[in-house]
Amino acid sequence: MITVVIIGVLAAIAIPSYQDYVRRGYVVDATNGLATMRANMERYFQDNRTYKKVGTIIPPCQNTDAKPRTFGNFVVSCAGDTDTGDTSFLLTATGSGPAKDVVFTVDHANSQATTKMPSGWSGWTSCTTAWIVKKGQACPSS
Repeated sequence: MITVVIIGVLAAIAIPSYQDYVRRGYVVDATNGLATMRANMERYFQDNRTYKKVGTIIPPCQNTDAKPRTFGNFVVSCAGDTDTGDTSFLLTATGSGPAKDVVFTVDHANSQATTKMPSGWSGWTSCTTAWIVKKGQACPSS
């Protein structure tokens, strides 16, 4: 009986820690995806001197094929076709599956934000000035 109690106590401690560890892995997919897409957008700008569509050439974030914009459980896109300007853009990584309701953004000036976290992710918060990448991380003041 003592063994069962010990295993129960260890499980009560280990399972939440493991869940947070796994969630940190999901978040890395979003931040890596946004960093990659931001670099792709900058290369596009260097070639075309605009972030907008040029003739038949479309910006990376507006690619209709979601595969090159998919990173793990996240799909990166422009906030909307009209939000891709001549000299500005806003990329949004939206989670699905186990990362459902997680949303990160970055813009042309590298302004990062964590705009949404699921209510079930206790201790994870939103932030308008940074990407929150672990439980309990404080949002830096601007």
